[in-house]
Amino acid sequence: MKQRFVLDTTAITDTGMRSKEGFENICVSANTILDLIAKARLKLEISCYVPYPSVYSELVSFMKRYGCEKEVFVKLDTWLIKKTPNRFEVKIPAEIFHEYITTVRQKINKAMRVAEEHIWESSAVGLKYERKDEVRDEVGDIISRFRDKFREVTRHGVLDSSPDLDVLLLAKELDAAVVSSDEGIKKWAEKMGLRFVEAKMFPRMLREYLRLVEGEFDENRKTEGDKGFFTSGDGEEETY
Repeated sequence: MKQRFVLDTTAITDTGMRSKEGFENICVSANTILDLIAKARLKLEISCYVPYPSVYSELVSFMKRYGCEKEVFVKLDTWLIKKTPNRFEVKIPAEIFHEYITTVRQKINKAMRVAEEHIWESSAVGLKYERKDEVRDEVGDIISRFRDKFREVTRHGVLDSSPDLDVLLLAKELDAAVVSSDEGIKKWAEKMGLRFVEAKMFPRMLREYLRLVEGEFDENRKTEGDKGFFTSGDGEEETY
C-alpha cells in the first residue's frame, strides 16, 4: 500500500523540530523537508498532501514572513499535493462529535473560573489606588497573566481553527497519516483512528525510508558489478 501523509503547518514550521534537526529558520527547514519529500515521492511513491487553501495559505504566509527564496515556494507547489477535503462526504462518528462538544463545554467552564479569579484580583488592586493611571501597570500585569492562562485553558488539546479540522478530514478521506506537533490535532487524530506522526520525527522517518531503499540500490549495483564476463565461441558475452 502506498504511503500517504497529510501535513499540518507545524510539520514544516515546528520550533521543536527545527531545534532537533539544527535548522536555523523556517526557510531552511522548509527547503530541507521539501527536498526529502521530493526524493520520497520519486523513489518510494510516498505522497504528501496539504489541505487547500487553509493550511497551504498558512505555509505560504509563514515563508513570506521569513523572506524565503522563490525556490522554496516552487518546491512547495511542486511536491506537496494541494487538495480541499470533501467536507460533504467524509463521515465522522456521532460519538466523536458528542465528545468534542463535551470537551468544549468543560473548557468554557474552566475559562470562566480563570476570568473570575483575575477579575477579583484586579478589583482588589483597584481599591488600593484612586487614579486610573496608578493602577495601569499592576492591572496590566494581571491582564497579561489572564491572557496566557485563558489561552492555555481554552486551546490546549482542542481543535481551534478550520485548518486543524481540514487536516483531520483530509487524512480521514485519504486514509492517510497526519503529520503535526499540535496537541489538539494529535488528540482527535487518535480518537478518529488516524495514524499520527510527530512533526519532529518526520524528517528522520523520511531519511530512514530513503536510507533503506538507497542501500538496496547500492547492494544491487554492487552485485551487478561483481558479475564476470567471458566470450563464447560465437562471440557473444555471457555472465558467470
